[in-house]
Amino acid sequence: MTFAKHVIAELYDVKILTGPKQIEAVLQAAAQEAGATVLGGHFHIFEGGGVTGVLLLSESHISIHTWPEFSYAALDVFMCGATNPRLAAERAAAGLKAGRSEIREITRGPSQTTTPNLPDNSPPERGSV
Repeated sequence: MTFAKHVIAELYDVKILTGPKQIEAVLQAAAQEAGATVLGGHFHIFEGGGVTGVLLLSESHISIHTWPEFSYAALDVFMCGATNPRLAAERAAAGLKAGRSEIREITRGPSQTTTPNLPDNSPPERGSV
């Protein structure tokens, strides 16, 4: 059973790295295209122009950190449910006008052999704490 997918994208030769409102709009559009529900976002611009930001999703999050001096952005997309985080990363890379990207995908969650940890409501055994 797959609980979630975590996509990590390295974006190089990026053209849009300094406008927090523009970056947020790109990430919002990417989230929506991937089937996610945006709950809110917070973006901050640093002296020198770099931006860090996060979109909180019903399905988890998308975060970004940019380094304009290197034309580079680090993008993190974590989604569960019937979403497509790889599509979100690809759309974000295109929307930010990345010249090149490297995308890695990790499946997250317990294995199919893992038993859920359910609370045990039975009284403790005698002699146990």
